[in-house]
Amino acid sequence: MEIKLGKGVFKIEKSSKLIGLKQHKTRGVEAMPKEQTTTKLEKLGGFKVLEIDEDVEDVNEKLDTIREDADVEIGTHVYHIEGSDRPLVPTGEILIIFHHNVDEEEQTLVFDEYYLELVERRGKDRVIVKVTSKSPNPIKTAGLLTNFSLVRAAEPDLDTLVDHYALSAVQDSLFEQEWHLENKGYIPGDNYPIKAGADAKVIDAWKRLGNRGSSDITIAIVDNGFDLNHPDISNNITKPFDFWTNSSRFSADGFGFSHGTPCAGVALGRVNGTGMVGAAPNSKFMPLSGTSFGWRATENIFNHCIKNGADIISCSWGTTDASFALNSMKEAAITKAATEGRNGLGSVVLFAVGNDDLDYVSYYSVHPDVIAVAASTSRDEHAFYSNRGAEVTICAPSNGDWPIIAPKASWDTGHWFDGRSRSSQHKHFGGTSSATPLVAGICALMLSANPKLTAKQVKEVLIKTADKIGRASDYDTRGHSVKYGYGRVNADKAVAEAIRMRDKTGVNKPVVEERVQTGQGLFEFSVKRQKSEGYGVQIGVFAEYGNVLIQAEKLEKKFQKPIIVNINELNGKTIYRICVGKFQSWNEANLQRIMMKQQGINGFVKNLSNLK
Repeated sequence: MEIKLGKGVFKIEKSSKLIGLKQHKTRGVEAMPKEQTTTKLEKLGGFKVLEIDEDVEDVNEKLDTIREDADVEIGTHVYHIEGSDRPLVPTGEILIIFHHNVDEEEQTLVFDEYYLELVERRGKDRVIVKVTSKSPNPIKTAGLLTNFSLVRAAEPDLDTLVDHYALSAVQDSLFEQEWHLENKGYIPGDNYPIKAGADAKVIDAWKRLGNRGSSDITIAIVDNGFDLNHPDISNNITKPFDFWTNSSRFSADGFGFSHGTPCAGVALGRVNGTGMVGAAPNSKFMPLSGTSFGWRATENIFNHCIKNGADIISCSWGTTDASFALNSMKEAAITKAATEGRNGLGSVVLFAVGNDDLDYVSYYSVHPDVIAVAASTSRDEHAFYSNRGAEVTICAPSNGDWPIIAPKASWDTGHWFDGRSRSSQHKHFGGTSSATPLVAGICALMLSANPKLTAKQVKEVLIKTADKIGRASDYDTRGHSVKYGYGRVNADKAVAEAIRMRDKTGVNKPVVEERVQTGQGLFEFSVKRQKSEGYGVQIGVFAEYGNVLIQAEKLEKKFQKPIIVNINELNGKTIYRICVGKFQSWNEANLQRIMMKQQGINGFVKNLSNLK
């Protein structure tokens, strides 16, 4: 059948061999059925994923049999998008978007029709529900809901594996080394020339700060496979959480993953006399285990970061599969962290662009509030695997020539690039997986220098202070490259700019953007208070008055309709809603909306009586 997923509609089919089981909470994992099954994944969408043995011909019949087991609370089919082998597990929750003006009583009719339980409301038109024992399965229910006249869209919450952006060991290039902090043109102990100065200038930043960062700054590493006993990352841990076990208890073997340990080390490996050192070794470490594609899980991850004081959120994972583009729920979760974290200054969110050698980046790193990190090499060249695209913010040193040193989980089988073992607790590492936490550590140094920087300002400073590498022709007129972003990160320059902004009067005032500046000038106003009645086409909500002037002038000239501006307060800040036209009926306003959309301007019909 076809389902809505993210920004597209895709055909999905049941897996012929995989099933998902959820045990009763009072029973242990060992109680789960083992006959004719093999465990494939310990946790996905709250379910243990099992593979049915080859001699079982009918997955439906086998699942029905297992569901009768006293130890099994819920059994579910596992799905695949047509043409893909990536497993999809329905969590049981569904996002329903109702048509305009469907009231709560009418919405209840929909819930009752399919025996759905209301989980929470996300506005007048959006609700999250979950299926019950009387409901059809979540996939089928979502399909039925889309045919209901009151429902505009329904999307089941599906969990799947995201890609961890470190190159595989067989490519001999997924490792990292300490030259990325300060590159002197050679690898100590190895007869291998690299390019002097092709580094992130971290040592220089430490010298400028007079320290290696502040313990008041917290870096959240969202990943899987943390060895919290490793000496490089074992201290100064705060608010750890495993979203697979739903507790602060981490699996002793990381559920078979080991990726989080080296990522954490690159960002904040401790100064302890042994091992390696991260970019911001004095920072607090918030390990968050359980990367997930599901929108509910994504919300849980970022809400945990907001609630527990994560200043920086580093994510070395994502997907370039178009089937799994971010939906509005996940986009909103990232936006919320980037704007509401750090008591309104915004948590700094970083995502790796991916290691697929593609001309587009991970769908997570496309988000406008994200710092999208690509990889460069020890020779200041583009790392061949690093994805390219207009959304790349910045690049940072990683492998592709000579890799980087990182801590290794005790169960990790990772090895050394050149075959010369330097430590049983470390390995070579690389990919955009290591570039991303390196930039995260540098962001921690910036916030150590100036803790009042907003997340937006941190991104702007990184862009402003980056070093242009590669050829001049790689960059457009804005100074942006699809390979390098705005250049290779320079920790020293970034920290220097953070200090300058701290010491300058009015330093932390919002940066005035070019589009706001163009709103300056002489304007003729005709202000008339409007009655709260009728309908208009709302195009957005603005926080900058200059933007209101620009949009109002443009829209009035283009559509020859009155421009209605609603001025209000939200969380102590003044906001402006701009609506085009004032119509007596919803249908009239909708015709205006359609005409505007045909001319490239998106909006929605707004009942002006709701604007006071």
